[in-house]
Amino acid sequence: MGLISNGSTIFDAGSMSAGFGGSMVFIKKLTASASSTLSFVDGTDGVVLDDTYKEYYFTFNNIHPSNDGDIFQFNVSIDGGSNYNIAKTSTFFRAYHGEGGAGGVLGYETGSDLAQGTGGQRLTEPLIGSDNDQSASGYLHLFNPSSTTFVKHFIASMSAYHNADYHVQSHIGGYANTTSAIDAIQFSTNNNIDTGDICLYGIA
Repeated sequence: MGLISNGSTIFDAGSMSAGFGGSMVFIKKLTASASSTLSFVDGTDGVVLDDTYKEYYFTFNNIHPSNDGDIFQFNVSIDGGSNYNIAKTSTFFRAYHGEGGAGGVLGYETGSDLAQGTGGQRLTEPLIGSDNDQSASGYLHLFNPSSTTFVKHFIASMSAYHNADYHVQSHIGGYANTTSAIDAIQFSTNNNIDTGDICLYGIA
């Protein structure tokens, strides 16, 4: 049986990852150009990150670091981006396989999870290469960031070209341990994000 769409569902938005039965509304696109950070702050430059939607969805398209072996990560804020230092608890596992057939390993990555850590949550591990053809792509879901009752859950998945010529698929889940509303999110690498796009959507 085929899927019928009226032009407003997530099937037309190009992603089935957001779930079934909702609509995916484009909010904002940021494009890196040797950028130290890319930040989405509610109420700034057309960004919506409030109780308009209960789920927000970020897509990452060919995130390319300026330095070989950088890690792509994010952090969140409850004060409009003045501070990105909210405690987070998370899990992280990944699979990898080399171009030459080496590897083929699935495992938990203890160095990339957080236990009430206030630093950035890694989205890639191991490391992204900076060769011209190397990058990372994927998505992040942030659930009900404006809630003042519950902690803020997130899940993410990334596909990355490791700097030692491996493919690495990462899966991350966790929560920001705050009952204050999250109103900003920031993405970064160890150095600069040379090129790449990040798009923000609301899930109605």
